[in-house]
Amino acid sequence: MLSVALTLLVAATAPALADAPMSYLTGYGPRAHPVTALTWGLLAISVAVMVIMTVLVVLAVLRRGRPRIVVDADGRLPVDHPAGGVNWIVIGIAATSIALLGSLIWTMAVLARVAAPPTEAGLTLEVTGHQWWWQVRYTDAEKPSRVFVTANEIHIPVNTPVRIRLRSDDVIHSFWVPALGGKMDVIPGQTNETWIEADKPGSYPGRCAEYCGVQHANMAFSVIAQSEDDFQRWWDHELAAPPSPANDIVASGQRLFQVRCGACHAIRGTGAGGIYGPDLSHLMDRDALAAGALPNTPAHLAGWVADPQGSKPGNQMPYLALPGPELGKIGAYLQTLD
Repeated sequence: MLSVALTLLVAATAPALADAPMSYLTGYGPRAHPVTALTWGLLAISVAVMVIMTVLVVLAVLRRGRPRIVVDADGRLPVDHPAGGVNWIVIGIAATSIALLGSLIWTMAVLARVAAPPTEAGLTLEVTGHQWWWQVRYTDAEKPSRVFVTANEIHIPVNTPVRIRLRSDDVIHSFWVPALGGKMDVIPGQTNETWIEADKPGSYPGRCAEYCGVQHANMAFSVIAQSEDDFQRWWDHELAAPPSPANDIVASGQRLFQVRCGACHAIRGTGAGGIYGPDLSHLMDRDALAAGALPNTPAHLAGWVADPQGSKPGNQMPYLALPGPELGKIGAYLQTLD
């Protein structure tokens, strides 16, 4: 009953729009609510234990007062066996055992509850961890033509369980969206599965939760929950190729991008078909650059292309030493990718 009450309390106090900071103390979905309730419950038990122990220690000190040391004729201290000490030990062990057993049972019940979604997953995503960004592949078993790849932003429909298949392209990572559920390790040579579900629209920040190298702290992503209609419109938009260049500068930027950057990056409908870096087909629809390291603004975009190591040292994007005119044209082209 306590877990149910805490789950309902957490769900009721969550804001209607979940543009939440990265916190594990509030959940937004059937997987997150039991975990959040367990977190608050174990925190309450821990605080209660600390308060009880502090009170008992203070009472013991006040009750005993300053001990008067009396030695015998040979200068030896007497051995004192105060009454009642064993009873306190028995009571303490019993209370601790009950608390630990209750916590264990509650934890196992929550783990069993969140191990699989309550209904069949309505969407399956394949997420690959790279140093230091996330590749997201949207699958459709019935219509392979609707499969596409994006990066660092995961869009999902609300109230729909989403199965996520995780793999790593290099080292061990960990996929974690605190507001939507627990962590799952991303291990080279192995496919792990997890699932998420959001019950409210909003943007939920996520991180790699396993140290994976110098830019581990800048391996962020976002899960954006939308209504079913908005999600389908977003999916249709992602499948479309970006607009054709509107002028000579943008057309020149597209050609330069294909020559300079197309071996690593892909843009649908163009000659750029690289697989080593993020797909940039709709780059300007994203809120951030470099897996959350920079806001997606024209100035930051130009700085990122000009000197990626200056913004995110150690990443796999090389320094191309682009001349100013080429940099300007590529930047103008990239800004049309919405």
